Amino acid sequence: MELLTTIAGVVLITLFGIIAGLFLMGVDRICAARMQMRQGPPLTQPFTDIRKLLCKDSVVPANAIPSLFNAAPIVAFASAVTVLFYLPLGSILPVGTPLPMIGEYGDLILIMYLLTVPALAMVAGGFASGSPYASVGAQREMVTMIAYEFPLAIAIVAIAWRLAVEGLVMPFSVNTLAANPIWTVVGPVGIIGCILLLIVLAWVTPAELSRIPCDTPEAETELCGGLLVEYSGRNLALFSLSMAAKLVAMAGLAVLLFFPWNLSPVLGMSGVMAAGVDLIFFLLKVIVVMFFSVSLVRVVMARFRINTVVSLYWGWLTTIGLIGMFLIILDGSILSAGCFL
Repeated sequence: MELLTTIAGVVLITLFGIIAGLFLMGVDRICAARMQMRQGPPLTQPFTDIRKLLCKDSVVPANAIPSLFNAAPIVAFASAVTVLFYLPLGSILPVGTPLPMIGEYGDLILIMYLLTVPALAMVAGGFASGSPYASVGAQREMVTMIAYEFPLAIAIVAIAWRLAVEGLVMPFSVNTLAANPIWTVVGPVGIIGCILLLIVLAWVTPAELSRIPCDTPEAETELCGGLLVEYSGRNLALFSLSMAAKLVAMAGLAVLLFFPWNLSPVLGMSGVMAAGVDLIFFLLKVIVVMFFSVSLVRVVMARFRINTVVSLYWGWLTTIGLIGMFLIILDGSILSAGCFL
């Protein structure tokens, strides 16, 4: 029975990741179009695009490495969906407590590793395609990944350290983060630090998703699609689905770190109704995060050069993250000194 429940949970979360990710991509297109005074495509356009791609055959270039070329999209999709198993999608009993499906076995470090796998799979697929455009795009993807991972790690480590100061066991645990919102732990100085870390995470999100202004690995006007230039049919559909699931994962990570509250305790609800309300509330939070960190950024900014991406993340965002970490450490020191006195 437990095995059947686990399998059902895996299937449901996978379907949720696909549907929610494509829905968010549709919302993103509509928001971008409205901000540019255009009509934009219908909300169902991403679903239509995926359906058309799945109906087409995948073409493997003559000079590609077929096994690696075909395996890369599968690995990217599987790893992106796996991240969702460790994120609190709504609430499970007890009422109002946001719990992931397998949160007791996972933590933020594991989530960080899983988030890098789709990018690594795209790099491997780009090199395996045998195209010079894809090879340049794969190189850019590696440089971009190295650039944004450090600010992301700073934000995660700072929050976990602050929870550890409070004496909480396993501060990197997803369950600990979901049950102890960082805003209820820090003082005034720590709030400023958390705001800085939130800004850092908001800028890391478009880089994780290869969205404008950090879409240098694809760069249609320069590289004709970059590392995905040789992909088509079902393989391209899997890469698109992995990016859709990763969009949900990145926005869900921001919700977990900074906005883990649920709505059902406020409304005094319980049972299945509470889980449904909290799931809808989770989606609303994800949409808000996506709008500010993806849609708004890509509308108001143009594509960065690859050296600009590195300077932004290793320079400005790393500095902002370190300042935010310092403020959180200072906040914890002030609290510890106050308790000692």
